[in-house]
Amino acid sequence: MKKLLVLVLLIGCLSFAACQDRKQAVAPATAHKLQIVTTLFPLYDFARSIGGDKTEVTLLLPPGVEAHAFEPRPEDAMKTAKAGLFIYTNRQMEPWAEKFVSGLGAKNLMVVDASKGVTLQPAGSHHHEHAEEHDHDHHHAKQGEKHDHDHHGHHHDHGGTDPHIWLDLDNARIMVDTIAQAMAAKDPVNAAAYTANAAALKQKLTQLDADYKSGLASCKTRTVLHGGHYAFGYLAKRYNLQYEAAVSVNADAEPTPARMIELVKQVKKSGVHYVFSEEMVSPRLTEAIAREAGVKVLSLHNLHNLSKEEMQAGVSYDSLMRRNLESLKSGLECR
Repeated sequence: MKKLLVLVLLIGCLSFAACQDRKQAVAPATAHKLQIVTTLFPLYDFARSIGGDKTEVTLLLPPGVEAHAFEPRPEDAMKTAKAGLFIYTNRQMEPWAEKFVSGLGAKNLMVVDASKGVTLQPAGSHHHEHAEEHDHDHHHAKQGEKHDHDHHGHHHDHGGTDPHIWLDLDNARIMVDTIAQAMAAKDPVNAAAYTANAAALKQKLTQLDADYKSGLASCKTRTVLHGGHYAFGYLAKRYNLQYEAAVSVNADAEPTPARMIELVKQVKKSGVHYVFSEEMVSPRLTEAIAREAGVKVLSLHNLHNLSKEEMQAGVSYDSLMRRNLESLKSGLECR
């Protein structure tokens, strides 16, 4: 019976008009997909998982571009003006986003701040470029203190808050809900699919969280010494790790020689065997610290963006976070 049906379809399609009709039915379906523009990789990956085949998601950052230094291009404006949804992380992470969107004059565009409902942490009270101005007890400073002097003269001012919210699994789940709700509001026809996909994604994130908790439960050291910018504060706080970064939240900041010397001393004193470098940021700094202190370097991924190779390999938030977990387990010597 099935074979007969296929044959009838084939014969039917030999008449040109019938073929044309069938093509026609397929074409408009793709035209009606919800167009979504996202700024950073975690948002892109979440939107892509929630949207499935009902949406077309674009990542604004070109592969290999450091997120903190990104400036939108004219083609980004054209693409975003045509979209239904624009999703950004928060005002601290993309200080350009709100102005960029309001300049488009796109009446049909829904703008989503993915940090809605998330509590921002202070940007680490114990990392300073100006280490020599501070007394050595500075890492006992109160968590809530804002060290705005850390950020002067840098391209993006985060105003003392840490914008890397996606590295806490609770925040990631809140972000998934926010994105799914916006997609359902914009495209009610597919709302049920978005809700179901979001629930499946959150389950995956819950599993990832559980794997982090058990993986980092008993480690020889709980100190993460990082030769990059202050990006992993949320991750460290969630799993009760002590976190030290060479420079503040801005990836374009450079530590002073005094801060470098202080970090080397710290590495030696803490007895760790590894320091962590950061993907997308030159490992030069970390390698210099590691050489001086006689330790090895392991890599952590901040997930802002991907390299061309990672993009082609089809990595996901989940796979990158699992890679980070393996690095942490090695570096902290966890059982």
